[in-house]
Amino acid sequence: MAVFDSFDPWDPAFVADPYPAYAELRARGRVLYYEPSDQWLVPHHADVSALLRDRRLGRTYVHRFTHEEFGRTPPPPEHEPFHTLNDHGMLDLEPPDHTRIRRLVSKAFTPRTVERLKPYVRSLADELVGDLVAVGGGDLLTDVAEPLPVAVIAEMLGIPESDRAPLRPWSADICGMYELNPSEETAARAVRASLEFSEYLRTLIAARRKTPGDDLVSALIAAHDEDDRLTEQEMVSTCALLLNAGHEATVNTTVNGWWALFRDPAQLAALRADHSLVPTAVEELMRYDTPLQLFERWVLDEIEIDGTTIPRGAEVAMLFGSANHDPAVFTAPDRLDLARRDNPHISFSAGIHYCIGAPLARIELAASMTALLEHAPTLRPTAEPERTPNFVIRGLKGLAVEV
Repeated sequence: MAVFDSFDPWDPAFVADPYPAYAELRARGRVLYYEPSDQWLVPHHADVSALLRDRRLGRTYVHRFTHEEFGRTPPPPEHEPFHTLNDHGMLDLEPPDHTRIRRLVSKAFTPRTVERLKPYVRSLADELVGDLVAVGGGDLLTDVAEPLPVAVIAEMLGIPESDRAPLRPWSADICGMYELNPSEETAARAVRASLEFSEYLRTLIAARRKTPGDDLVSALIAAHDEDDRLTEQEMVSTCALLLNAGHEATVNTTVNGWWALFRDPAQLAALRADHSLVPTAVEELMRYDTPLQLFERWVLDEIEIDGTTIPRGAEVAMLFGSANHDPAVFTAPDRLDLARRDNPHISFSAGIHYCIGAPLARIELAASMTALLEHAPTLRPTAEPERTPNFVIRGLKGLAVEV
């Protein structure tokens, strides 16, 4: 176990800065078995990129095997509400169900549709930052980073403004189950949030059946009556996934990114002096402090990595944060370089599960960054932020700032 002296996802010191440990892992090899989570860790960019596209791996295995056939224990019955909601969304499905659902949802995320959202996103970003400036500062997390993407995805789905307050807490509780070896307390919160979220979405879907609107929920209902059919549960799970994934990474990239900028005055000064750096800055901040550090796949058919055979039934943990700091791909990977042009980061994943909302996330990140640069050019932190204790989903509990 000496290999993993510095890799400890439950150690606050590791969570604060996992990147030195990743360098040690990459030096140790291309694939390493980690007993505490019963996973094979893959730390190199080339391997992570290839495995994300390898159809011998899957986000689920139940389309081909029973739990027993796969050598896995079924989830506890008391966790069922979480798994019912989670396992029917396209992120945790494989073809043909994944293909069918993604084809429907992709109609709402065409480049033209996303481009049409730009004025709304920019206007909302200006409003949120304006409110922050008017009172001299606040919490960048709760005042700008959270409300912007939550409002955008809720608007797309047709969720009334009066119903949006629980969306972020529900998402946070559900996403707790994506951490390694989640506790029973975490599972209980996820189950409760799954039940409440599902009940709300069923009510919303029923309302849209009676009175359709110009929103994604109504479009999914209409498609349900045509050639592409979604079950009721698939509709609920798809909406939940879009709401969760539609803001989680954007929120964390915003606060992680600004905290990185505050700690690198030269790069922040360069950005403030030249706003044309915003597009490459967004990509670099997603690479530099990756919002999703790890992504899992089940081994459906035996694979081999660098002479090591990984059997069917095993779980592979692809370390996005490590891949994004791989010196074989990135020049000076531990240096923040907002002008970095050659930046094939994998923060949006790859293959059939590539983030469908990536274009929208980029627009949101650019809008909030531009608004802060224009309206709050003297923005600065007032306290050292506290990291969330999570490893997989990397973020801050808050980011206090003043103008």
